[in-house]
Amino acid sequence: MFSQYFGHYLLNRGLITREQLADALEFQKSVHVKFGVIAVDEGYMTPLQVEEVHLKQKQVDKRFGEIAIEFGFLTDDQVEALVSKQKQNHLFLAQALVDREYMTIDQFGTALNDYKKEYSLSDDQFEAIKSGSMEALIENLLETNDSKKKATYGKYLSLFAKNLIRFIDDQVYLEVAEQEVEQKGNWIVHQEIIGESPLFTAIAANEEAFLHIASQHAEEELTEVDELAKASVCEFLNLNNGIYLVNMSNWGMELNMKPQEISENAAVAGDSFLVTVTTSKGSFQLILADQPEMISVQRQTKNKQTV
Repeated sequence: MFSQYFGHYLLNRGLITREQLADALEFQKSVHVKFGVIAVDEGYMTPLQVEEVHLKQKQVDKRFGEIAIEFGFLTDDQVEALVSKQKQNHLFLAQALVDREYMTIDQFGTALNDYKKEYSLSDDQFEAIKSGSMEALIENLLETNDSKKKATYGKYLSLFAKNLIRFIDDQVYLEVAEQEVEQKGNWIVHQEIIGESPLFTAIAANEEAFLHIASQHAEEELTEVDELAKASVCEFLNLNNGIYLVNMSNWGMELNMKPQEISENAAVAGDSFLVTVTTSKGSFQLILADQPEMISVQRQTKNKQTV
């Protein structure tokens, strides 16, 4: 995901145009191959074994290689070899930009160094981000001075971003901001996590983004917001929150969650943490709040369902 962030860094500084960025990311998408596909291509795993690992990833927050090793499908050496094939996605971006003569390799290298300096990244932090560490990238994005909020939101966002890439879209870009205003959406799916560290979670999306999430999670093309589409987005949020509860339990904190709800043409009001998620098929908002009692979902229609 680093290439999306660095690509937007280049865009925001006027080093490339929006059209050039879109072209370069599309090129990268064509050459970036998922871990399971590489494993099958190398003859290390069967398609059925890959599917077993994908199903397990819907229950636990672990990398493909970790689960494959636990199942006995791959060895440590095989995983290391596969990881080396998949690493350095930012080099694909560099290759696209240079091949299309949008930048020179020297300009790209200078911009990389500027990015590192601007965000005050150590060598280890920078290497971790470039190598795909979601935790390092999210920590760099969060700007709140509240250490408790940073810890809570950081854990949730890292997991949400990983699950987006695993199950919905591997071309995502997150922008974070604290909000005290209403956040509206054609469709809002929300769920409250309760317990010692409560959390309000919601996805607010227009129809295009909503259908993209629904289609990818349902693994079939959906063209209208019907009951299947609604259930699919609800299931994705519930899947993510279920894994979050497992993670928190592993860290010694037991939480629970209420049933997810969906509303059409609604607004979320209250002091919240807003994350704009840009995908290959449009943007949506992830809304978080560590004081759920201060949040209200103001339904503007009677179209409310509990899924």
